[in-house]
Amino acid sequence: MGAAGKPRLAAHHYAWISIAASLLTIGLKTFAWWITGSVGLLSDAMESLVNLAGACFALWMLLIARTPADERHPWGHSKAEYFSSGFEGTLIFVAALAIAATAIPRLIHPLPLEDVGEGIAFSLASTAINFVTARTLAHASRRLGAIALDADARHLMTDVWTTVGVIIGVLLVPLTGELWLDPLIALLVAAHILKEGWLLMRDAVGGLMDEAMSEAEIEQVKAVLASFGETRWQNLLTRRAAQRRFVQVELLVPPDWSVARAHQLADEVEAAIALELPGAKVTTHIEPSPGLAAFSAPDAAGGK
Repeated sequence: MGAAGKPRLAAHHYAWISIAASLLTIGLKTFAWWITGSVGLLSDAMESLVNLAGACFALWMLLIARTPADERHPWGHSKAEYFSSGFEGTLIFVAALAIAATAIPRLIHPLPLEDVGEGIAFSLASTAINFVTARTLAHASRRLGAIALDADARHLMTDVWTTVGVIIGVLLVPLTGELWLDPLIALLVAAHILKEGWLLMRDAVGGLMDEAMSEAEIEQVKAVLASFGETRWQNLLTRRAAQRRFVQVELLVPPDWSVARAHQLADEVEAAIALELPGAKVTTHIEPSPGLAAFSAPDAAGGK
């Protein structure tokens, strides 16, 4: 619930916001290119088409990720978000190649620009929309742990800096009289967004390969385990699957403990970790350890 008692938006609702922003910026940037003839502004408009495709795919993956677990997917469908991140990275690569293919001929045979001031005004308006949308998605991704929203936010911020670079190039043309600056800026834009595409694809592969939780989250789990006094543990394993987190740990207990006593400890440890990391799936395994002296089972608060 929000501060005013209203329910907060879910991840897929933010994807709809991104789609609406992409449609609006496509219209603004396309019109800016149409009235100026700038290949730099054209490259910027093409990047917004990629944003729209990425936002639509992110919405699809977020809806799949919300699907409850079933017999064929007992751990749920949260990893679908990583496909969104990889897809956006791939689209960025395609957009960069398209920009280069458009800019290189204009670099060889430059053409004059028209109505630069009006075109830049429309481009700046689209940049403001993308900046606000990117910040909104980034905040939501941190709150919800939504990988797809994070990828979309980073993609939109790339678009913001792309537009800034294009505007600089378009302004330099009438100031310097050098027509080749416009396509050159477009090529630099293509090189810049290739880097962001690579980072998105790398993160997607990392998620699909079951990367561990962040160091900060692992330290949170260790702190919870330490709060159980003399309880010993080993083989702590963690992984992230987009918005879901998984923790597995072995608890060492004296060999003379009853099954009920050990089970109580396991339940309390799992509950404490899940309280520290809401939504985490925690699995404990009890191992008898002859080297441990008998100690008291922790109480419900997690102390000795």
